[in-house]
Amino acid sequence: MKKKLVFLSLLVVVAVFMAGCSEFKEPISAESTGIWNEYIVWPLVSLITTFKGWLGTYGLAIIVVTAIIRTALLPLIIQQTKSSKRMQEIQPRLKALKEKYKSKDAVTQKKYQEEMQQIMISEKINPVAGCLPVIIQMPIFIGFYHAINRMNATPTIELGSFLGVALGTPSILFAIIAGLFQLLVLRTGPAMDNPQMKTMMYIMPFMIMVFGSFVPSALALYWVVGNIISLIQNIFIYKPFDKPKDGEVVKAGGKKK
Repeated sequence: MKKKLVFLSLLVVVAVFMAGCSEFKEPISAESTGIWNEYIVWPLVSLITTFKGWLGTYGLAIIVVTAIIRTALLPLIIQQTKSSKRMQEIQPRLKALKEKYKSKDAVTQKKYQEEMQQIMISEKINPVAGCLPVIIQMPIFIGFYHAINRMNATPTIELGSFLGVALGTPSILFAIIAGLFQLLVLRTGPAMDNPQMKTMMYIMPFMIMVFGSFVPSALALYWVVGNIISLIQNIFIYKPFDKPKDGEVVKAGGKKK
């Protein structure tokens, strides 16, 4: 059920995204039509432009809008965190259950699914909760990407610069900073406790650095700010610096003979 929901959500996002691809580098205005323009791109452009009028620069406006978006997603992120922690706690039970029903025939697998579902219900774990922040952030991120590019293509909008970096052109510096902060986010989050996610911990920052080197630096700035906020959230939610080190765990459990 979880996989089907995620797959359908991704299909919707991709369909909406593809609908706006033909206007990717076209100017944007309140008169732009289409679901993608009216409900994703233009609202983001309006929000950024409004804060630019108050703060004076598009750089500061992007920072504030990013902070607003991440703050709005915070309840979902906290819910995702709680769900992830509970999933980690029941992993021994799930592994034992998988060993119990290791036969691949349909009847055995059905019993396995039923018992696993019972464990999820008894522990009040919602598998979909872990996917919601990702599903919601995808159209926002893609919309931000479109908004920046279309603002850059609009003659009446001049993105200007931030800290000496032109926001309308790629910046390797911003891309590297975004990638480094992404690495810090992953190292202070649940990826450190999940061996399967440790590979992604090094691939994802590299991909951001590469991709960020070819997109307007305004988008890289969005990544930087978003990752800084995520890092702060991880410090308070996951408390990575309070976790015992390997040496401390061995010491607490006694010396090996």
